[in-house]
Amino acid sequence: MAGRLDSVPNRRAIIDRRALSDSIAALEGDEAALRQQVVALLKAALEAGRAEIADRLTLNPSRGLEAASAQAFLVDQILRLTFDFTTQRLYRLGNPTAGERIALLGVGGYGRGEMAPYSDVDLMFLTPWKQTGWVEQVIESMLYTLWDLGLKVGHSSRSLDDMVRMAQNDLTVRTALLESRFIWGDQALNDEGIARFHREVVAGTDKAFVAAKLEERNERHRRMGDSRYVVEPNVKEGKGGLRDLHTLFWIGKYVHRVDSVAGLVDAGLLTREELHQFQRAENFLWAVRCHLHMVAGRAEERLTFDYQREIAERMSYANRPGKSAVERFMHYYFLQAKTVGDLTGLFLDHLDEQFARPGRRFTLAAIPRRPRKLNGFKLVRGRLALPSDDFLEQDPVRLIEMFALADKHGLELHPAAVRAARRDARLIDAKVRRDPRANALFLDVLTSPRDPETVLRWMNEAGVFGRFVPDFGRVVAQTQFDMYHHYTVDEHTIRAIGLLAQIDRGALKAEHPISTAIIRHIVSRRVLYVAVLLHDIAKGRGGDHSVLGAEIAQQLCPRLGLSPAETETVAWLVRHHLLMSATAFKRDLSDFKTILDFAEAVQSPERLKLLLVLTIVDIRAVGPGVWNSWKRQLLTDIFEGAEEVLRLGHKQTGRKERVEAKQRAVAEGLGWPDADFAALARRLPEAYWIAEPIDILEANARHVAAAGDQQLSIAASVYPERGATLVTVYASDHPGLFYRIAGAIHLAGGSIIDARIHTTQDGMALDNFLVQDPFGRPFDEASRLERLKAAIEDALANRTRLPERLAAKPLPRVRAEAFPIAPNVLIDNRASNRFTVVEVNARDRPALLHALAYGLFQSKMTIHSAHIATYGERAVDTFYVTDLIGAKITSPARLKSLEKRLLEAAEGTAGEKAAA
Repeated sequence: MAGRLDSVPNRRAIIDRRALSDSIAALEGDEAALRQQVVALLKAALEAGRAEIADRLTLNPSRGLEAASAQAFLVDQILRLTFDFTTQRLYRLGNPTAGERIALLGVGGYGRGEMAPYSDVDLMFLTPWKQTGWVEQVIESMLYTLWDLGLKVGHSSRSLDDMVRMAQNDLTVRTALLESRFIWGDQALNDEGIARFHREVVAGTDKAFVAAKLEERNERHRRMGDSRYVVEPNVKEGKGGLRDLHTLFWIGKYVHRVDSVAGLVDAGLLTREELHQFQRAENFLWAVRCHLHMVAGRAEERLTFDYQREIAERMSYANRPGKSAVERFMHYYFLQAKTVGDLTGLFLDHLDEQFARPGRRFTLAAIPRRPRKLNGFKLVRGRLALPSDDFLEQDPVRLIEMFALADKHGLELHPAAVRAARRDARLIDAKVRRDPRANALFLDVLTSPRDPETVLRWMNEAGVFGRFVPDFGRVVAQTQFDMYHHYTVDEHTIRAIGLLAQIDRGALKAEHPISTAIIRHIVSRRVLYVAVLLHDIAKGRGGDHSVLGAEIAQQLCPRLGLSPAETETVAWLVRHHLLMSATAFKRDLSDFKTILDFAEAVQSPERLKLLLVLTIVDIRAVGPGVWNSWKRQLLTDIFEGAEEVLRLGHKQTGRKERVEAKQRAVAEGLGWPDADFAALARRLPEAYWIAEPIDILEANARHVAAAGDQQLSIAASVYPERGATLVTVYASDHPGLFYRIAGAIHLAGGSIIDARIHTTQDGMALDNFLVQDPFGRPFDEASRLERLKAAIEDALANRTRLPERLAAKPLPRVRAEAFPIAPNVLIDNRASNRFTVVEVNARDRPALLHALAYGLFQSKMTIHSAHIATYGERAVDTFYVTDLIGAKITSPARLKSLEKRLLEAAEGTAGEKAAA
């Protein structure tokens, strides 16, 4: 990789080693004084060199490889100067013995000649035999000098025998040595080390090395999220990142002894075009990594939201209609990550061909049985292959048929077929898209009872999917710049289809019993699959993606062969695919009008079934940790309530029966005398029995019974089904109770993720809160639970100055602050017959709920229920309120005043104005 360093332009402007060497030679003094002066000189040179590289990257922000090579060149010169100073001035030997020789080698990334600004300097001090006293002095002195310079040094000192033995036994050492590069010292010793490494370590171990590196890569992917489309990617270690490119080169170098990436073409592992793609992706990823280090001021490898915006600006991305600069930057990032994934797949398939014995496979499973009808395609080692290079060109419909056959027979694709598909995808034109045979084959893949997720992902990576459905092509690698979505739009969609197929097969029955049961009774499976495909297809277009997506559905569904009735249903599902989750998570389901309004929008039991399954797979495909039992319960409640209305008409027929069924279940669980339970049931309103699940109803009943005549009783326990702590407050109801509890929970370090507020018939508040710590985990230690209860008790007893303590508590939300969210207050008097519904959208932050609740208290509102929903950085808090005498808020002046006060609370300016 020395050639890469040689290509760095105007290297002397980065660091002038000769001039520095002359300056060091002119220094005088004892050892300590000399060392101090040299460190000062080298530190100034290092800082000046880094500044020069940073300036160059600012002027040419996409030249990543040049910046990475320049960093390595700068460190090379610092190391050479340090080595010469140490061996010629501090520990000069007049007549060195054969054992008093040192070769200084760069290993790992530094050995490859690539460094980000804050990368580790990985060194190996190579000696012929066991270290002499002089060698130990030199190594120790050099390390102290490098540490004084502020460099983070990873080092080892080994004899030739040690090097060979450790490389034979340790894959990490072997990989690091594979890219070793001579920096300075004894050249002959370095050459001997290289010869022994290839002769005694590499020879005859190709297969073992490849297998080990592939397993290492798979484990790294599992650790990093196993997708190249996570929206906060790790540039170095993540799937589709630099490490994947490095792995390809390591394997090529180990197996074919190539010295550069270009050598992979001669080895037959990459074509010229693929080499160009490799180099373009590598250059871009290095540019991002260098900018990331500079912005973070440290060795940061994760491209988090708060860095994405700044790096997009540094790399000269600009806003465009419908897409911000940061979204355009991340879109290009994911296109490059996709390229890395495509190259990796082809590369590994070629290795498979090279290493496999006849009739066998090297990296993959055994060859499946041979299917009979392949319509002209053929099998090569159990993989679907082309009979000739122009086979797809003869009939471009075969580009779709190839994937349909792979799905139908459970086959994988031959690397040559994948390469041909990628090359010939451009042949998919309007004529092919209109072809009934092509559309039928595509629909077969989409609705496959086998594994549509895998085959659709293959189609996407080959570029065939986006060419056949151009609207889908527009969302390939389309990022969603928020903290809620974990994947790009295309990856989210394909994962959702995979989850749908699993529910369809009954594989998720334990997690989704209702969906698994009702999917068997859905009239048109393909309506559901097409709706999942299209639900986010219009994202990034600058309008409401649900409305625009419905328009796309109206055009695309007939082409795919769907009937007018099916087309209408798909369009409705796409238009309303957020309706069920928005209603379930942001509205009070115990208010029967909520169910009536939802049922009126859905209109038919069939749509309700379709919408439930679509909603579930959409939420689950957002990312890990987003789906939970609480959301399952809410969706079950709204489904059962709406099904009842749609089946029986707009009568509250089943509500009483449902309350009675819950009461019977709770009574059975408690085992109380009938009279005692009947007395409790009379105290609690019907809405309470509807709103709470049975386990919380039982816990509340025991709590109330234990409290007796106390005016305040607080319970806190871990609620594992929700991954949170359940906090129950039983207290004499009075205005301001809710905001005081919310503030106290924040002061105790908690975050409220759900709140359900109830008032008994005799004026006691029974409030249930689900609380997590700042890391999204429950409070589970006894001491923390006690602290939580004590904080609430102090707040309700006025033993603490709540506003002052909240003002003094810092509210750090750096990542959320990367997103511009204008607060919005929506007030609806039609959503409930009894309450005014207030919905506040704002950037999530600690104590937001307290601020909003305090705003409602100041406005003389009574909160009857609160529903807290968080979508990454965005909080949507909904309150069902009345005035102090239990009436809706209808006065325009009062509504306007309420809106203003809540906007100030959401913005965080209410406290400032009060202080002023």
